[in-house]
Amino acid sequence: MTPARVRRWPTAVLGLTLLMAAACGNASDDGQNGGGASPPSNEAIRLGYSAWPGWFPWAVAEQAGFFDDAGINVELVYFSDYLSSLDALAAGQIDANSQTLNDTLVSVSSGSDQRAVIVNDNSAGNDAIIVDESIDTIEDLAGKVVAAEPGVVDHFLLLQGLASVGLDEEDIDFRGLPTDAAAAAFANGEVDATGVFAPFTLQALERPGSKVLFDSADFPGTIPDLLVASGALVEERPGEVQKLVDVWYATLEHLKSDPEGTLAILAEAAEVTPEEYRSLQEGTRLFTAEEALAAFRGETAPEGLRPMAEQINEFLVSSGLAEEPAPLDELFVDTFTADYLQRAGD
Repeated sequence: MTPARVRRWPTAVLGLTLLMAAACGNASDDGQNGGGASPPSNEAIRLGYSAWPGWFPWAVAEQAGFFDDAGINVELVYFSDYLSSLDALAAGQIDANSQTLNDTLVSVSSGSDQRAVIVNDNSAGNDAIIVDESIDTIEDLAGKVVAAEPGVVDHFLLLQGLASVGLDEEDIDFRGLPTDAAAAAFANGEVDATGVFAPFTLQALERPGSKVLFDSADFPGTIPDLLVASGALVEERPGEVQKLVDVWYATLEHLKSDPEGTLAILAEAAEVTPEEYRSLQEGTRLFTAEEALAAFRGETAPEGLRPMAEQINEFLVSSGLAEEPAPLDELFVDTFTADYLQRAGD
């Protein structure tokens, strides 16, 4: 799915990116972010991402050549099956992955050494429970056949919704399917409801009479989306991780400076039309660097990542999605975002 590389960027963004790359190189030489310099490595950072509006900007970064100009060797790995990307990071097959906070907590609770280094966005409606015309309330889900990908974000959203009215998974006929298959099964009339994330929401809503019963906007702040790196990458190659973070924020600036040109790249990566992708953007709130740092350091939920993670930990254990709470002391690494902001302000 990764499109061919195309260099499309205004001169101002080029200058910004080169300046940031140079500044990042100076920061690494000073031994910041991890207590020691990490010399440039020829080994590629294998970065996983999957179908989510908050992660498609990585395709823009690749096409714009931002990784090359920052002097970092990045191999984007697209996963059509989101669950496979989680397994790949936990197994050490990739070095970093785009994933949600709650899915990260499940992996960390199982012993995987992972560190959140970017807060990409917060789901604001693009995760949804979609139902047929026979269902009008969450209580109506009782006894219905509901499909979602087990153990990942929309399963989590489904359980949150059920718990809000005193129901649980025992009260429905749950069918565990990959997200794309769950959307297809609902669109084809094989199940009564489904939990899916954008852009698969578009496919599910093609079914006549279908509607969104509830979505992530009804549970604000509970589904933060992250770039999560292995502990080894963060500790052994912090200078390259810093450049990766810098590239992310250069990409966000590029989205603002060339909205139409980047929309075409985003839509191509998502395999939807630009008009369809524009509708998806409303359900994902991309974080500025300032908002991301505030999330890293926030002391209350849902704005703060750690207090939100504490709440999600409790829910994951009580719902059986995790056997024990994930340890949080090393999970959230705010130093890369803080370093970017300090240099951006100089």
